[in-house]
Amino acid sequence: MTEPSFNRAKDAFIKAIWATLASVSLGLAFKIWLAQWVAKSDLALYHTVVDIISMSLILLSGFRASMVVSFSQTKNDADITNIFRYSLITMVLFTWGLVLPYIKHQLNIDVEYIQLVGVILGMGFKVYFTNQIGMYRLYDIANKTTWIEPLVQVLLFLVCYYLLAQTAMASLFYSLILSNFAVASFMFIQRRKQIATTPLGPVQLDPDMRNFVKKSVMSSLEMGASILMVYITVLLTIGYFTIDELGDFQVVVRPILAYFTMLFVFPVYRYILPELAQCIRNQEHQQIALIRRWFFRFSFAVSGAFIISLVLFSDELVAIVFPETYANAAPILLHFALFFGFMMLNAYQIAYIKSHGHFLQSLMIRILGVGTLLAMFYILRLFTDNVVAVILALGFGYVSMFIASSIIERRLIKQHRENATLNNQH
Repeated sequence: MTEPSFNRAKDAFIKAIWATLASVSLGLAFKIWLAQWVAKSDLALYHTVVDIISMSLILLSGFRASMVVSFSQTKNDADITNIFRYSLITMVLFTWGLVLPYIKHQLNIDVEYIQLVGVILGMGFKVYFTNQIGMYRLYDIANKTTWIEPLVQVLLFLVCYYLLAQTAMASLFYSLILSNFAVASFMFIQRRKQIATTPLGPVQLDPDMRNFVKKSVMSSLEMGASILMVYITVLLTIGYFTIDELGDFQVVVRPILAYFTMLFVFPVYRYILPELAQCIRNQEHQQIALIRRWFFRFSFAVSGAFIISLVLFSDELVAIVFPETYANAAPILLHFALFFGFMMLNAYQIAYIKSHGHFLQSLMIRILGVGTLLAMFYILRLFTDNVVAVILALGFGYVSMFIASSIIERRLIKQHRENATLNNQH
């Protein structure tokens, strides 16, 4: 009875790694190719614009966890989906009305209006269908979209740049927009083959749905805090270091951080969290123990191999992959490797906490990480002017989160053991 829970989580996670590895390999090769001939400042500005828009819309990716947990408990997909639809529409309008003018007029970034609107709408549709297939636990569709999206963007970039004679910057934006719409359409068609579209309509806010709304708000705020941690590092780099050092972070460090997160952290929320929620509901705590033991061993193996590789070959790896102008990114990558294991372990612990419905606690853990990041950066600035201080401060933020989530996780495990002992006595 309990064996399928562990097998399902493990198999889905491993398949996700292979799908994501294909996506990461293609995406990294594309970025490396661009770094060879596109101006460093153009790439830095492109990634910064996308980061700002993503920060507002990806907040609603936080709905995925609450959608998964609430749907597993209530099976009320109609009301859950409609609440998410209305929330997404509101956020898209907010981004369009406030974030877009901020990019154009406050930051004075020279990007066409239609490109910014297209990025907002494309990302909005992609977030909607990604969350929906996550709620229904359609793992195969999720894995396919993981590698289809970068492939489509690369092909569209080549069309825009070589066939339509667009500039490199314009081609980047248009290929991103069109690939988002293409992936959203793919998810819609594939999902509809298995599950009919729930109609748009009024929401019945019974106690379960009010609880879902509360969880969604907490989860979205937590997602925002998670994104903010990375975005703060960008702002600190902009504020205290040169455009060259910003390029090192945006073109080399941040994409690799994102790729490793996609490979080994995001699958925790997409595949392990749903299974943990099912196990909690069915009181299958032995299965949870098996999942935890396997994932912790896997995390130690991945982080250990990452650290050893960069300790021995960080300079050589950066030199092989990127032009000489990015050589200073090597020590930043090495320091990132030192704390990546904490990111993986904390992801599992956050997923375990969320599977119990404790979304407020997970939000507080993220806020602790943001506060630690800022405090440690300014403390480190007293001792060094090196840009490595930014990545070290980020690392300390994840260490503090790991400590806090470990305490809550142990309390929950202890509580389940005490409940099991009481039940056995009765």
